[in-house]
Amino acid sequence: MAINRDYIGFEFSSDEAYEVTRGKIREFADAIGDPNPAYRDQAAARALGHPDVIAPPTFGIVATGAASEKNPILRPDFGLNYRMVVHGEQKFSYRRPIRAGDVLSTKGRIVEIRDAGRNELVRIETDIVDVHGDVVGTAVNTIISRGTAEGGQ
Repeated sequence: MAINRDYIGFEFSSDEAYEVTRGKIREFADAIGDPNPAYRDQAAARALGHPDVIAPPTFGIVATGAASEKNPILRPDFGLNYRMVVHGEQKFSYRRPIRAGDVLSTKGRIVEIRDAGRNELVRIETDIVDVHGDVVGTAVNTIISRGTAEGGQ
């Protein structure tokens, strides 16, 4: 079954803000094995010009998870069979680092659904926004639905 192209352009957002703490940043840095002191020590972060500890670049996935239950890929009429899905690509671009004390929300959108041979690619872009409404960064996620393109069975 092909993915429902009517969802191209669909927008969704988080219901609740996500509060970034030093502890969450430290736990994430520990989990990915990154010893950078700017992720753990305020003095090290300040020496680099930041007001508090900063998060590793991939920490954005934690903030974007706040909107995940609103993501239409979870809806039955979207047509995504999770047994056929693989993660294609994930990238982050930032205007500034995520830092301890940030209170973030997210605004996502289905940007593209397209065929690639027998597969379908779904690209989702999610803006990570601070309490002032400024975009801190954008996460771009591409998932691949294997063998579901029209005529690709």
